[in-house]
Amino acid sequence: MNVREYNRVVDQQANALFRFAFSLMKDREEAQDLVQDAFTKLWEKRDNVASEKAKSYLFTSVHHSAVDQFRKTKRMREHEPELNISTTTHQTTPDLQAVLHEALNTLPEIQKSVVLMRDYEGYSYEEIAEMTELTLSQVKVYIFRARKKLKSYIGSMEAVI
Repeated sequence: MNVREYNRVVDQQANALFRFAFSLMKDREEAQDLVQDAFTKLWEKRDNVASEKAKSYLFTSVHHSAVDQFRKTKRMREHEPELNISTTTHQTTPDLQAVLHEALNTLPEIQKSVVLMRDYEGYSYEEIAEMTELTLSQVKVYIFRARKKLKSYIGSMEAVI
């Protein structure tokens, strides 16, 4: 991949890659860091990555980095003392987006990633399999299970609204 192809990939993929990273991390700065790291890795490996495969390489890189970040954060939380502070808020109508994000956060990271790629970013099952380095059947199973968990978590739409 030459400089022109790399710059074209950056122009084409930066926004979608950021949306994906942000949907995983829920933090703007962490998402920007993941995207920047992915583009840095792509630049370092530009001789080994064809421009046609750059999209897959970038999303795979962000996915793996996000999983690593979650694991690191989880280990850090396990060693921190738990604070038992309870705050009560009364909200008459729940924010649908907040409920959805809360439901997504209950999913295992791999299920969350694939369901976001499919339903939020609109990628095909084949593209998701390539990006996550899973088999096609694994992707389908993870998405099915994630949707089933989301449905049971959220319940019927009448209960949410």
